[in-house]
Amino acid sequence: MMNKKYPRDMIGYGSKKVNIAWPNKAKLALQIVLNYEEGAENSVLHGDKYSETFLSEIIGAQPIKGRHINMESLYEYGSKRGFWRLHTLFQEKKIPITIFGVAMALERNPEVCDAIKNANYEVACHGWRWIDYQNISKSVEKKHMDLAIKTIKKIFGERPLGWYTGRCSPNTRDLVMNEGGFLYDSDSYSDDLPYWEKKGKKKQLIVPYTLDNNDMRFATNQGFNSGDQFFNYLKDSFDVLYKEGEKNPKMMSVGLHCRIVGKPGRIKSLERFLDYVLQHKDVWICKRIDIAKHWIKNYSNI
Repeated sequence: MMNKKYPRDMIGYGSKKVNIAWPNKAKLALQIVLNYEEGAENSVLHGDKYSETFLSEIIGAQPIKGRHINMESLYEYGSKRGFWRLHTLFQEKKIPITIFGVAMALERNPEVCDAIKNANYEVACHGWRWIDYQNISKSVEKKHMDLAIKTIKKIFGERPLGWYTGRCSPNTRDLVMNEGGFLYDSDSYSDDLPYWEKKGKKKQLIVPYTLDNNDMRFATNQGFNSGDQFFNYLKDSFDVLYKEGEKNPKMMSVGLHCRIVGKPGRIKSLERFLDYVLQHKDVWICKRIDIAKHWIKNYSNI
């Protein structure tokens, strides 16, 4: 017999039409995320036992008990060159974006932080460290969350209103809800629309993120190996959601990383996609906080 208290929601909106409307009757809300993680990854310089192994040009990298100079330089490319190439593109195209900012990484690069402020990008909190929290104690994870919030507030003058760990733990959602100051949490990939998660008398808005419309697949097995593949995947996703949005508005997220799509051989595919999107009417290109505030204002009981 199945457990009636099964903690996962396997139904969601289901076959029901979700009666929502985006501003100006847009068919699709498009949201671009730029992850800023460089300088907070696993490193013996940060007190870790091993070097970073994840999301770099060295697919299948093995952990090293010491400094991995090649890995370090691949991450440094993101902060030294990749960010600026992407920032220039977004400014030229007038694209509002959300930064998933790892607090330790942001603290290491004041010039990047100034550019983020001046561009009025949203800064959502991507944790204190860019590490896997699966087996980290709840108390340490809470300490890191509090430190991340404090650091981002110190840098930008206001606390973050969005949260995304990425490699989260079974405790992360509870910590976000108990902290109480986040308008939305993005540690989910389970829908094409925001939704509410309820626990007791508390409820948390979830604005799902994406691991498929994401440049990280340039750095994973069976991922993208050319810009054409990335462009075509984003275009197909956009086309399907845009068509569905004629009857039932949808949301599309795109995930980017400074050290990945910030490379010369990849950014052109992103530019092509943005140009394609800008040819369409009835698309709301926005920040994640805009989606969250719109949902909270209009669909608090959905």
